Amino acid sequence: MKAQKGWVASDLEDTTKWIYHLSTAEINELDSVLKLARKNGETFETLTKERFPLPTLKGTFDRVLRELEEGMGFFCLRGLPAEKYSKEDLRLMYWGIGLNLGTAVTQSNRGDMLGDVRDHGVQLKSKKGRGYMTNAHLPFHSDSADVVCLMVLRVAKLGGVSRFVSSLAVHNEIKQTRPDLLKVLYQPFNWSWKGQEAHGQPPTYLQPMYSEKDGFFSSRFISQHVVGYGTGTESMPGIPDPTPEQREAIDLVVKLTEDPKFFGEMMFEPGDMQFMNNHVMYHSRTSFEDFEEPDRRRHLIRMWLSVHNSRPLCDSMHVIYQDPRPGAVRGGFPAHDAPRVFETPAITD
Repeated sequence: MKAQKGWVASDLEDTTKWIYHLSTAEINELDSVLKLARKNGETFETLTKERFPLPTLKGTFDRVLRELEEGMGFFCLRGLPAEKYSKEDLRLMYWGIGLNLGTAVTQSNRGDMLGDVRDHGVQLKSKKGRGYMTNAHLPFHSDSADVVCLMVLRVAKLGGVSRFVSSLAVHNEIKQTRPDLLKVLYQPFNWSWKGQEAHGQPPTYLQPMYSEKDGFFSSRFISQHVVGYGTGTESMPGIPDPTPEQREAIDLVVKLTEDPKFFGEMMFEPGDMQFMNNHVMYHSRTSFEDFEEPDRRRHLIRMWLSVHNSRPLCDSMHVIYQDPRPGAVRGGFPAHDAPRVFETPAITD
C-alpha cells in the first residue's frame, strides 16, 4: 500500500516526530492576526483564509498536512499560551487556523462546525448520546471526516488521556495472523446512523471497516455504531445482526487497539492542537474527573476537515464521504437544513 507503513508504540519515543513547539514568531503572528480580526469585527461567518492570513505558519501547516497523509497519520502543535486568551478568542483563532488548513464539514445534524468536547451531562447509551459529550472512557474509533482536529482549552482534574493507534498497523497484524478475518473486515457491515441520517433516509447503511483504492488504505471503525454489536446500538427489525465471523473480526480489532504494543498516548496541555487522519488512525480517551468550577472543567474544541491532499476512497465509502475523489470536500454528517453553528447546541435525550 502507498503512503504510511503503520507504526507501533515503540516508534513514538522520539516525540519530535509528532510534536512541534510553535516558535515565538508563529505565536506572535496568531496573536496579531486575531487582534486584527477582532478589530475588523470578523465573525465565524465572515472570516476567510484571506482575512486570517498566516504566512509565517504556512511551512508548519504544510508539515502538518504532509505528516497526516504521508507520515505517521497524526501530529500535535504545542506551545500556544491558551491562558492568555478568552475561550471566545481561542474559538475564533482556531476557526481561522482551520481555514488555513482545509474546509470544515458539519459534525452532526444540528449543523455544528465546531464541536465542544466536554461533559454535557448526556448519557452515552441514549439515542442521541455521543461520546464526546460525556466524561466516559471512549473506545478506539475513527471520526467521519478526513481529518479530526482538537484544540485544548482546559484539561481535566484527573484523567482524560488521549490515546491513538495506527489502523494500518492493526490491519497488517491481522493480515499476518488472521487473514480469514481480514477478508471479513473488507466486507459490508450494517451501521446505524445513530439519529444522524438525512431526511427520508433509512436509519442504517452498509459500509466495510476496511477499504482500498489505488493502493491507498482507508479504515472507518466505530464498533458502537454497528447494528447489534456491543452496547448502545440495539438490534433493529429487518436488519441482520453481525455474523459470528463479523463479531470475531470486530473483537480482534478492539483487542489489538487496546494492546499497549500498538497504542500511543499523551496528556494534553492547554493550547495543544492535535490533528489526525481518520483513514489511518483510531483514537480513544480515558475517563476523566472534572474540577468543580465550571470554567476549569475539561474543554476541547473539535473540527472535522477536508484537506487538499486527502487520499482517493473506494466507492463503498460514499455513504459517509459522498465524493471519493482525492482532495474533494467530503465527509461529515448531513445538517438537516440547520444553519451552521459554531458551538455545540444543547441537546435533550
